[in-house]
Amino acid sequence: MNYLPLFADLTGRHVLVVGGGAVAERKVEMLLKAGAEVGLVAEKLNPALAELAGQRRIEWLDTKFQPSRLDAVWLVIAATDNHELNRQVSEAAESRRIWANVVDERDACSFIFPSVVNRNPIQIAISSGGTAPVLARLLREKLEALLPQNLGAMAETAARWRGRVKAKLPSIAQRRRFWETLFTHPAFLRLSESSQTSAAEEFLSQQLNGAQTGSGEVSLVGAGPGDAGLLTLKGLQRIQQADVVLYDALVSDQVLELIRRDAEKVFVGKRAGKHSVMQEATNRLLVDYAKKGKRVVRLKGGDPFVFGRGGEELEALKAEGIAFEVVPGITAALGATAYAGIPLTHRDHAQTAMFITGHCRAGSDDLAWQTIAQSNQTLVVYMGTIKAAELQTNLIAHGRSADTPVAVISKGTLPDQQVFSGKLNDLAVLAAQAPSPALLVIGETAGLGSDLAWFGGAPQQFVDTRNALWQVPEERALPKAG
Repeated sequence: MNYLPLFADLTGRHVLVVGGGAVAERKVEMLLKAGAEVGLVAEKLNPALAELAGQRRIEWLDTKFQPSRLDAVWLVIAATDNHELNRQVSEAAESRRIWANVVDERDACSFIFPSVVNRNPIQIAISSGGTAPVLARLLREKLEALLPQNLGAMAETAARWRGRVKAKLPSIAQRRRFWETLFTHPAFLRLSESSQTSAAEEFLSQQLNGAQTGSGEVSLVGAGPGDAGLLTLKGLQRIQQADVVLYDALVSDQVLELIRRDAEKVFVGKRAGKHSVMQEATNRLLVDYAKKGKRVVRLKGGDPFVFGRGGEELEALKAEGIAFEVVPGITAALGATAYAGIPLTHRDHAQTAMFITGHCRAGSDDLAWQTIAQSNQTLVVYMGTIKAAELQTNLIAHGRSADTPVAVISKGTLPDQQVFSGKLNDLAVLAAQAPSPALLVIGETAGLGSDLAWFGGAPQQFVDTRNALWQVPEERALPKAG
């Protein structure tokens, strides 16, 4: 983040504008709306600025810029077509530690103006850091079309009732839930939109008197395979409404950035061979937070019901009488293979797809190898890199050709995604090369990735490992065929 977004209170504060043309006029109009006391330095003023000066809404101080003019101001704007003068203003402001904006000269600015969507007192500022102002303007135009005009009226109503809501609902979580429900209620939106202020406040009062102060609720949300763009709209809404988010190791930084800044974030991840939070402890946290009245999100990589132990967590919530919901996510088998250009099914190559996990409950390692090793199906293995050698040996032993195409997709859907491709008899070596987290794909469709790959980031790596100097891990005793 190159610029810190701020909203400055300029009411009654002195601001200097250097320039008297159309650009200076636009800046002056914005400053006056913000309540600033505006002084102007320019050789001459255009008609609009001259009228403002005649009305004494601004003060025309001088025709020549003098650095001493900065001694009594909070910030300065240079809006002339004289490059040397603009630089002089910027340097004089810098030496006095005064914020300066030089129009269309980003490197001479200590602050920049964003593109603004104004629903006073609600304001949305959009900035490209000075790199693409036209793009920022286009985004503002889209938001202008999307956002209702009554946002300001809703905010003013909330300001009048804030104290009474706080007195009625003592906890922050209760108040947040109340406002979220109110601001999305069709009746309140309709009354506010039609400027029926009294009716809107009467509706608010009714909602407040009936507000619940009981226990919280839990949303089990699938975060998808990594790319934040694959998060569902409902998942995003739940994340941004949450008081507490319990998240896994497989949830990407992109998705974590979408959590509301004041929400509590609790890591409850599990990784093979590393310190892990026990599932029972996670279940207990979900129950405890909900009983405190919190709105809780359990954020899981991929889909919570695909090798995510989501069912176990819901059973724990059900036993304690906690309200819950499930927001599905795109599981890694769908997202990572799509980004690698590997179709799970194909009329010529695979009529079925099977998902299995390489990390089973202790004592439950036996698998139906005859079924798993069938040809003309795509086998996707979650958490399988550690047992890649075992998978390779068993699949070949039960009839799958050693030349079957395979792919190991590392960090699928993320900018640093890598795909290691080869044959089934290369699987253990490929898995050893791949950074975690990684997904194993076995089947004829894995061979299509070389032609259908489309996603950017790290290039696909099609590795010939027949002569690689890798040692396959020593195999333990193989389980019996199921």
